[in-house]
Amino acid sequence: MYLQHFGLRELPFSLAPNTHFFLNMASYHKAYNMLMVSLVNAEGFIKIVGEVGTGKTMLCRKVLNTLEEDKENYVTAYIPNPVLSPKGLFLAFAEEIDIEIDQDVGHHRLLKAITEKLIEYSSENKQVVLFIDEAHAMPEQTLEALRLLTNIETEQVKLFQVVLFAQPELDVLLSKPSLRQLRQRITFSFQIEALDREGTERYVVHRLATAGYNGPFLFSRRALDCLFRASAGTPRIVNILCHKALMVAFGRGERSIQIAHVRSAAEDTEGIKIPANNYMPVFITLGGLLAGAAIVFYFGRFSL
Repeated sequence: MYLQHFGLRELPFSLAPNTHFFLNMASYHKAYNMLMVSLVNAEGFIKIVGEVGTGKTMLCRKVLNTLEEDKENYVTAYIPNPVLSPKGLFLAFAEEIDIEIDQDVGHHRLLKAITEKLIEYSSENKQVVLFIDEAHAMPEQTLEALRLLTNIETEQVKLFQVVLFAQPELDVLLSKPSLRQLRQRITFSFQIEALDREGTERYVVHRLATAGYNGPFLFSRRALDCLFRASAGTPRIVNILCHKALMVAFGRGERSIQIAHVRSAAEDTEGIKIPANNYMPVFITLGGLLAGAAIVFYFGRFSL
């Protein structure tokens, strides 16, 4: 692999949501702060929405890790695959908050066990937070069951909070009249945006430095321009293209990443449209205008 060739300790553009590479960009910074403030204030449902590959799972892991370091005050539950029946969701939640119960247990007894455990944590002044990733994939019936589950509360406080991470399809799902009660319980929501051109450059520099690179800037400006246009600032696509561009450069024995390497990476990646050279359209247009002017001038002389 190219690690030694470029002086890296580890792969800088892995697709795994490794919080070691978390970059506190404006969008993520705002989302992270909003989440932490909402959790401290014990709000109800919190919703984080973003397009595919914009870093929702990375943000989710970052918040999870922060809360897990504060075991005196928080108990966390994490469900990465919520394509579950209502009972399947309850069983998954029960397992996450350390309830040992038979899978064949009846609904009433399962709900009672969850309630008793939540009250136990509340008596210890511990706040329970349920994180659900890919929440847009949840069946409508399961979403409604989740809302009913949050009705478990004391006279003073709700016994647990829910944070939903999802693609924009969740907003479409929540617009249904049948889910209006759940929609009304979402006290905070945030939209994660893709990176802009400057953000894409910072992202690349940060991941390379975190992976141990300390040489001259590895990507040329034109390579970064091409990378931004090809990826549209989507972090996952940036990772894929950068990894492949590094492989191409390594295979050619070259020490820096040029536009040709990024274009080769884009050509090798399904669903990526290779951006045209910025200067080509201008060149063709000017060339066409000059050629046209020359033709008009030439034939104009003989028409006089």
